[in-house]
Amino acid sequence: MNDNNCSYGEEVQKLSELIKDIDFGMLTTMDEDGSLRSRPMSVNGKVEFDGDVWFFTYGNSHKVIEAKNHPQVNVSFSDIKNQNYVSLSGTAELVRDKSKIEELWLPELKAWFPEGLETPDIALLKIHGQKAEYWDGPSSMISHAVALLKGMAGQSANIGENRKIVLEH
Repeated sequence: MNDNNCSYGEEVQKLSELIKDIDFGMLTTMDEDGSLRSRPMSVNGKVEFDGDVWFFTYGNSHKVIEAKNHPQVNVSFSDIKNQNYVSLSGTAELVRDKSKIEELWLPELKAWFPEGLETPDIALLKIHGQKAEYWDGPSSMISHAVALLKGMAGQSANIGENRKIVLEH
């Protein structure tokens, strides 16, 4: 499950906090020719993380077609300013449940879905998280640079926290 002294719940909570603070992730799917394709997606900063993440999408978009053909996907999040990174792998599922769409809807989504909740073909892409890894680095670029310099000089450096988590479902 994890390789430190934290409980599973604490690890998932940490993962949730990192993802909420990062918001945009790169969703990677596999195209029909086997090549990997990534595109930026937002978790809207509001979604509670329980091992799954939700993205608004058009139900007939290319990414959805790719996810139906090859449901194994990855979402990577990076916050360069705070040196925090998350990789979440799992399976994708298209969800057209109107009540779930309404629950997760935010007014700023009208930038992508101009007719709001009445936008034709609006849907959710749910990523069922199976495995995650995060890197929580030093909080500033200066401390990150100092850690790198110490490491290059052969000294022990605090380069942050790295954890792998197998998510329970």
